[in-house]
Amino acid sequence: MRTLLGESHDHCSAYLSIYAGAGGTESCDWVSMLFRMYGRWVEKSGYTQSLIDVLPGEEAGIKRITVLVKGDYVYGYLKSEIGVHRLVRISPFDANARRHTSFAAVDVLPEIEEEEEIEINENELRVDTYRASGAGGQHVNKTSSAVRITHIPTGIVVQCQSERSQHQNRRVALSMLKAKMYQIKEKEREKELAAAYDEKGEIAWGHQIRSYVLQPYSLVKDLRTDKETGNTQAVLDGEIDEFMEAYLKWRMAKAR
Repeated sequence: MRTLLGESHDHCSAYLSIYAGAGGTESCDWVSMLFRMYGRWVEKSGYTQSLIDVLPGEEAGIKRITVLVKGDYVYGYLKSEIGVHRLVRISPFDANARRHTSFAAVDVLPEIEEEEEIEINENELRVDTYRASGAGGQHVNKTSSAVRITHIPTGIVVQCQSERSQHQNRRVALSMLKAKMYQIKEKEREKELAAAYDEKGEIAWGHQIRSYVLQPYSLVKDLRTDKETGNTQAVLDGEIDEFMEAYLKWRMAKAR
């Protein structure tokens, strides 16, 4: 596995982001399920995670969420999850119990330690502050401590609301921005993707990397490696190592 995790920044911690796609409340609920799945994987792997940013769904679930997962080789493993994840199930929100298809996009960025790798011109940044949403006590809800940074030349937007001070949130957001800019440079170098990020593409049909079918049968299948299992509950409980390993082997074979 260490041989497979030999690429630059594979050893780093990582920012994990999940975004709801086509499907409304269904997709927001799917984001919550994926967040739980990755949380279970983090626990079982002996890693830790901390919340960076969250936007709840209007009726249920989560529209988007970003966490920082700390540990050795976190990015090396989680990069296998980048892309659109598709869920097929009987909807708990449908009174007629019909089958629904939902989509969510997963993005993963390395926590870059060597800050000199990426230079950012402060004059190219637009920094906005706003009140944090969600739980967090009086301080979070009554002060504009949350920070949103827009990199004007590229249009990249990052945000952080988890820290208690505006200064700390700005520091974390800048770290995420550097990671995103590094990843764009890497993708340009590899010429793997035409777009910089899956989240900027359509989170819907034709873009998925993995399919999770709960009805009318049980199957989780990775569309890149053809790795599949019928034990969908185990996967949703965080048993995703076999998919990660299959991806790393597939990626290495593809590079040869």
